[in-house]
Amino acid sequence: MYRVASASEYLVITGSGIDDIKIAKKAWVFPGQTYAKFDITPVNYTFDVQAMSAEKLPFILPAVFTIGPRSDDNESLHKYAKLISPLDKQSHHLNELVMGIIEGETRVLAASMTMDEIFKGTKDFKKEVFEKVQWELNQFGLWIYNANVKQLVDVPGHEYFSYLGQKIQQEAANQAKIDVSEAKMKGEIGAKLRDGQTLQNAAKIDAETKIIATQRQGQGKKEEVKVLTEVKVFENQKEAEVAEANAELAMKKAKWAKESQVAEVEATKAVALREAELQKEVEILNALTRTEKLKAEFLSKASVEYETKVQEANWELYKKKKAAEAILYEKEKEADAQKAIAEATLYSRQQAADGELYAKQKEAEGLVALAQAQGTYIRTLLGAFGGSYAALRDYLMITGGMYQEIAKINGEAVKGLQPKISIWTGASGGGEGGDGGPLKEVAGVYKMLPPLFETVHEQTGMLPPTWMGKMNVKES
Repeated sequence: MYRVASASEYLVITGSGIDDIKIAKKAWVFPGQTYAKFDITPVNYTFDVQAMSAEKLPFILPAVFTIGPRSDDNESLHKYAKLISPLDKQSHHLNELVMGIIEGETRVLAASMTMDEIFKGTKDFKKEVFEKVQWELNQFGLWIYNANVKQLVDVPGHEYFSYLGQKIQQEAANQAKIDVSEAKMKGEIGAKLRDGQTLQNAAKIDAETKIIATQRQGQGKKEEVKVLTEVKVFENQKEAEVAEANAELAMKKAKWAKESQVAEVEATKAVALREAELQKEVEILNALTRTEKLKAEFLSKASVEYETKVQEANWELYKKKKAAEAILYEKEKEADAQKAIAEATLYSRQQAADGELYAKQKEAEGLVALAQAQGTYIRTLLGAFGGSYAALRDYLMITGGMYQEIAKINGEAVKGLQPKISIWTGASGGGEGGDGGPLKEVAGVYKMLPPLFETVHEQTGMLPPTWMGKMNVKES
């Protein structure tokens, strides 16, 4: 069957050949497959969210959210089709789901803000709520098309906003009363000020009028006295005027001479001052010119010296760099030579050690062979003596010259001393000074054996072999 969804609907198809779900506006529905239609028209959700600010002040936030699936996002449609579309858009379950998300995020956000911040920053508060709620709704494939947060409302029993409004209204009324009182005060003060100014101006004009009238009368009398006085004084004045004219003429001549001389002096000084000013300006210009010249000279000189110093520093750096590279090269060569010498010394020492080890090994092998031969020799002798260790020891001592060595050592030990020497003679002997016959030498040897055996026994604790004789040992 070929199925087509309406403009605000989508087909969701499941079944054979489809791993999860398939969403389309129109499609073929084959045997083994099922389909359903879901509407994506946004729905308005109206809530009165109860929240509490950071000061523990409760309030109601009326809000209207227009929420629906996002038609231009395939992932959102899949989430909506699997999680929300089986429910009725007006169902209690979906309403509780959206309400829970909005209430939770609004309460969390309101708990971190003061009432003043919420009230003054309603726009920012609305934006924060919108973003946090949208982040939670994304997991259900829902999108907020519009969100309208209405005016905050008091919770019954906590009339914060009403009291706040009354406070603002009372403050406005009080301010209006103050403004009216100030306006009245200004009007009354202005009226009184204008009345006082009017009275003051009128009194002033009256006083000035009286003064002018008195002055006019006095002036009339003065004019009369003046005319009489002038008539009387005129004749004397004419005579005085002649003398005065002569004096004034002399004074004026002197004054004119003085003024001319002063004018000449002032002209001379003015010329000198002007000349000095011009000279000063010239000197200033010359000084500025010399300053600029010196600046240019010093600047050029400093630039040349700077360039020279830079070149010299670069040259010194280059020489030091090359010297350092040469020293480094020499050190590397010396290190290579020392390394080669060390390797050669190590090799020679290894060779010498190997040779010495080889010699020690051969010496040890020779000692082992000698020990093996001596062991064979001793085992043979021990077998020949019938296993008698004492007979083997005595034989080895005799063949090794042990007794001769002992006698030699004893002789050297008693040299320079005065030992007690006993001499025995045999029974047939003829006594001291007699002739012992042909066995005299043998008798002398036998006479020597007892003290020799005794001395050996005293020195070493060893007894002579039984075939040479038996010695009585005295127990101490």
